[in-house]
Amino acid sequence: MYKNILITGGAGFIGSNFAGNRDNISDLEVHDRFNFIKGDIADQDFIEDLIANGNFDCVVNFAAETHVDKSIVEPHIFVVTNVIGTHNLLLACKDNGVERYHQISTDEVYGDLGSDTTNYFREDTPIAPNCPYAASKAAADLLVLSYYETYGYNVTISRCSNNYGPYQYPEKLIPYFYRLASQDKALPVYGDGLNVRDWLYVADHCKAIDIMLEKAKPGSFYNIGGHNEKTNLEITKHILRACGKDEDLITYVEDRKAHDRRYAMDASKIEAELGWTPDVTFEEGIELTFEWYKDNQEWWENSLAQANRVE
Repeated sequence: MYKNILITGGAGFIGSNFAGNRDNISDLEVHDRFNFIKGDIADQDFIEDLIANGNFDCVVNFAAETHVDKSIVEPHIFVVTNVIGTHNLLLACKDNGVERYHQISTDEVYGDLGSDTTNYFREDTPIAPNCPYAASKAAADLLVLSYYETYGYNVTISRCSNNYGPYQYPEKLIPYFYRLASQDKALPVYGDGLNVRDWLYVADHCKAIDIMLEKAKPGSFYNIGGHNEKTNLEITKHILRACGKDEDLITYVEDRKAHDRRYAMDASKIEAELGWTPDVTFEEGIELTFEWYKDNQEWWENSLAQANRVE
């Protein structure tokens, strides 16, 4: 196994669960095996210097702009971070002899399954992104795979379904609606609320990545799904029940641009080839998540305050 791993985006939601807000990893900073480095993957000089002098044998790239609504308003930011930033890492890793590069991707690169409930995203499903965020992640995936095909470089990619769990940024659906419901505020549901997503508990996602780092072959990529398809309206009602609130807090708003109808992962490849399966059911995971929100209100209030200062 790798001894010196650079985890980009390691203070963010999924990255901090594997290893946005540095408070997420404060308990790790007492360990001599851990070192936090603040920087921007879109800064080529910084990345080149970091990789050249870091003696890393593996890089796992969680760093990304991920909020779809923001990508519709400010797409340039997503191209800079998700495309240029990814390429900065790839180039520096290849040129400085880093043994392995792993890219964290998303089911959104595949596009929209529409209303067909019998179809699923497979690894051989063509890439067909519909929003700037998804397009930037798809472009990054293609760059990663090009380094395997062109240079024989050891790269792998994991494409995950919607994650949820502790430390998720408050702009995302579950923490956002939980906060609104707990404050007796209206929950704005896009369109008819029947858009379907497959929900994956973040710890299960991290276990899958760990298994891939150990077992996946160079140039391979795997879908990671939670087997938990839920409509946005189902999630909304679940949150209201958990908060003891009435469904009259649901407010339907104009649908988002390029709002894909359904995502659903076929994760049979990673299950069969690498032996991974999700351990946490949605019922278990969402209860753990709500408990964490209740116990860590100060965390998400601080996250919102920091975001407002940036804006």
